[in-house]
Amino acid sequence: MAKVQSSGNDFCPQSLFLYGNYEENGTPHFGLFCWFSYCWLDSGLGVMACIGEEKTTKDLIRKTGVFSANLVNEPLLPLADYYGSTSGRENPDKMKRLPTIERGRVLNVPLIAESPVNFELKVLSERNLSPGCDLFVCRAENALMDERLKDQSLPVIERMKIAQPVSTVAESTYVNFFGQELGKWGGIAKGAEAINRPRP
Repeated sequence: MAKVQSSGNDFCPQSLFLYGNYEENGTPHFGLFCWFSYCWLDSGLGVMACIGEEKTTKDLIRKTGVFSANLVNEPLLPLADYYGSTSGRENPDKMKRLPTIERGRVLNVPLIAESPVNFELKVLSERNLSPGCDLFVCRAENALMDERLKDQSLPVIERMKIAQPVSTVAESTYVNFFGQELGKWGGIAKGAEAINRPRP
């Protein structure tokens, strides 16, 4: 195949996650991220989460030392896009739109009930990679998964259809793992009203 020079990671799928924490007043707060991967620690599963720029989500992670990572599926995408395109620092009412919130089972973090996979993460270390870009190495203190995804009587591809994970790969575009384009960044947030829930 012919290849051309590239300076990015386009077409290298990365799953989207909503990172969650509680604000001082108890309101759940979420931000949308995709620089997320895994490592193995002596104590078990670890996570590497990179966050660019200074933002409320990063402030809360530094303050509490914990956060949740909730896999974004297709039903959650409108709300995730809203969180990803709305600054918490500039919009104090950002969290007026909430999914169904459950408290973490191990850590004091908000979990999204509509998400098929949730991680409860404890920060072990933070490393500044460049101005405004920081890497958090975390231990997964708990992981929860939709019970249907553990049903090994179903083929893996069928369980992927149940999970409906969302990725972003190139040109500010959301896609699913079956090759369908789902919309542009910041372009589908208006659909978030469909899954709003009143604050607990």
